Amino acid sequence: MPLQDRDADHGNRILADVVVVGAGLSGLVAAATAYAAGKRVAILDQEPAASLGGQAHWSFGGLFMVDTPEQRRLGVRDSAELALSDWMASAGFDRQHDAMARQWAEAYVQFAAGEKRAWLKSLDVGIFPLVQWAERGGYGPQGHGNTVPRFHVTWGTGPALLEPFLAKVQEGVQAGRVSLHFRHRATSLTTTAGRVAGVTGQILEPSTAVRGQASSRSAVGDFEARAGAVVVTTGGIGGNHETVRRQWPGNAAPLDMLSGVPASVDGDFLPVAESLGASLVNGDRMWHYPEGIHNYDPVWPKHGIRILPGPSSLWLDADGQQLPAPLFPGFDSLGALRHIVATGHSYSWFVLNRTIALKELALSGSEQNPDLTGRDVSLLVSRLKPGSDTPIQRFLDKGIDFIQGSSPHDLAGKMNALAGNQLVSADHLDALVRARDLQVASGLGKDPQLAAIRAARRFATDKLMRVAPPHRLADPAHGPLIAIRLSVLTRKSLGGLQTDLRSRVLDQEDRAIPGLYAAGEAAGFGGGGIHGYRALEGTFLGGCLFTGRAAGRHAAASV
Repeated sequence: MPLQDRDADHGNRILADVVVVGAGLSGLVAAATAYAAGKRVAILDQEPAASLGGQAHWSFGGLFMVDTPEQRRLGVRDSAELALSDWMASAGFDRQHDAMARQWAEAYVQFAAGEKRAWLKSLDVGIFPLVQWAERGGYGPQGHGNTVPRFHVTWGTGPALLEPFLAKVQEGVQAGRVSLHFRHRATSLTTTAGRVAGVTGQILEPSTAVRGQASSRSAVGDFEARAGAVVVTTGGIGGNHETVRRQWPGNAAPLDMLSGVPASVDGDFLPVAESLGASLVNGDRMWHYPEGIHNYDPVWPKHGIRILPGPSSLWLDADGQQLPAPLFPGFDSLGALRHIVATGHSYSWFVLNRTIALKELALSGSEQNPDLTGRDVSLLVSRLKPGSDTPIQRFLDKGIDFIQGSSPHDLAGKMNALAGNQLVSADHLDALVRARDLQVASGLGKDPQLAAIRAARRFATDKLMRVAPPHRLADPAHGPLIAIRLSVLTRKSLGGLQTDLRSRVLDQEDRAIPGLYAAGEAAGFGGGGIHGYRALEGTFLGGCLFTGRAAGRHAAASV
């Protein structure tokens, strides 16, 4: 139960050493760390208790790690030097205020190559042995992308990553030193003698909304929380399409977007910190996906799921034109997004066949991976068997974005019917599929996508579960042909509150604001933008862990 002091003059008052605003992964890590340091901690969140854990609960549990036992067992040769080179090439830091983000990037890569794996093991967090290869790049040795596979999936996905921190927080609740305050929406920061000393806000009416569902914003009272330090872990803006559009680079946001995060990810508290003098930077740097599909069983408004693709599908824009190299599925999310949005449309297409769909396509999210989430080995093995009732098969059966055709001409007609236009030429699609199949039949070929597919199959994980052997798309033995309409899917903010390496929030003059800390997405995962312009994937959850721990440690040490 929450620990609350009631006062007739001041209403609902909460007292603690450290107040954490936001009960997602970074907030729970910060709270658990501060409690372990002997402090009294109060955690505030605007959502009901059902949503404890925030976005991390819904995540695939991917973690960016470097030179791990899992990599070495698969023959992957990685190093901190190589990972930092990839990170810096992908980030493209080019702004004066990127200096702090660069420091965070260097520190995080060392963490990912050093204690991160052992620390997670000490928390009983298991890692799925088959490392995945996300963001493969393709722009040369100094361009964006992961040179080697680094995407380690948590055994149990996002919920399992939350477990040790939820357990530590619950221990603190039982000890009377941690209090959880749901339906407490912070709206302002308070100061005493130049130091942040707490927050005030609204108590929202009780809600029966299940995890992820939009909840009421009707207030039934006010509250005040006082503390020696405040940690802001309120997340980003992905659920607030109005803010996403306003901050979109060049103000050219797509007209239609799906949401990869609940509506509660609204970014509303970030301007509150900014109004106190905090430096809020890089708002135009965002990480949204071009491979979103409508969830046939939605939980939140405009609920979309991201397809995690292998490299074999043909990727076409809304006009039916193939995206240029190296914008193959799984190689450069931001590059593909920019290209698609520049066409003036907010959707694109994968064209593939049943063999490729069942071999290569996965869906992001804990709920879309019951085998990994449930740590069910037998269910995981069954995913590889033909005819299995897999999440992808369910979307093939029920998803409004999935269509099947007996030939390229048949498929093109159905693509146009779904889109409500005549943009895809049946003759052009037929010619493209035929040309691609001729390249496969040659055994060699000039197609860079086929070269990338063959290279990927040299890696054990890809050959086993992520990349189908090259074959003719139109071969009836691998049919039917499939087209998947892909929408832009909002997800992460890459900018945020600028912080130093102690997670202290900085002002416009790069001075630490006493008593104010930030972590996770609210801090741009460190420094107001640790990723620069592009992320290497698996770095968001890890960024919550790294910055949450730093914020908890230093906030606790300051009081």
